Amino acid sequence: MSDPEFLETETGRRIAYHRLDGDGPGVVFLGGFRSDMGGTKAVHLEAWARAQGRAFLRFDYSGHGESSGDFLDGAIGDWFVDALAAITALTTGPQVLVGSSMGGWISLLVARTIPDRLAGLVGIAAAPDFTEDSMWAGFDADQRAALAADGQVALPSDYSDEPYIITRRLIEDGRDNLVLRAPLALPCPVRLLQGTADTDVDMSVALNLLDHMQSPDLRLTLVKGADHRFSTPECLAMIETAIADVTGG
Repeated sequence: MSDPEFLETETGRRIAYHRLDGDGPGVVFLGGFRSDMGGTKAVHLEAWARAQGRAFLRFDYSGHGESSGDFLDGAIGDWFVDALAAITALTTGPQVLVGSSMGGWISLLVARTIPDRLAGLVGIAAAPDFTEDSMWAGFDADQRAALAADGQVALPSDYSDEPYIITRRLIEDGRDNLVLRAPLALPCPVRLLQGTADTDVDMSVALNLLDHMQSPDLRLTLVKGADHRFSTPECLAMIETAIADVTGG
């Protein structure tokens, strides 16, 4: 695999990325919490875009993958600013945002900021507002007290032997970037993909997102038995189809 290129942002962060030139609308993949651009979905979609002759961008938020920064220093607002900087600097014309898990939340923040650059949006187990509605809401009294006193709390991870360290800044910054407290008006087609066996993002999140979104062409697909990774060959094919749907081909 080739080495990434780097974008120096106005915030002083160094964002690692891979980009394909090609026809538009381009496709931008936005990864999840503690994920990186070397994941199965990102790499698969780059290969798909190359075969289609389509422009494509994948990148690492600060504190993720090969980008600069410490993960524990980051928060939703920082990663949104990273995404906005990458999209505005590294793409031209209309784009399809493909957001996985936290990337679904980030993509909605981007869409709300530059709606004129959107050709479509695809959410894969999208997790808007998860810091408040999942993490904070799920903390017991001891965890909330630890967060207040120590500035962080450790949560077990299904994906690593190391626990997730959740910082007070992540929770507080998340409250400044919530998207499900008001209607979400998007000027483009939207496809939401959600597995019924997802233990990280409940189906109710997808239904809540469906209820809040306003789009000229909005569809939610529930996939029986699919988990949060949504990376089986069948699931990857569904993502390809969703991108084709929102671009009309």
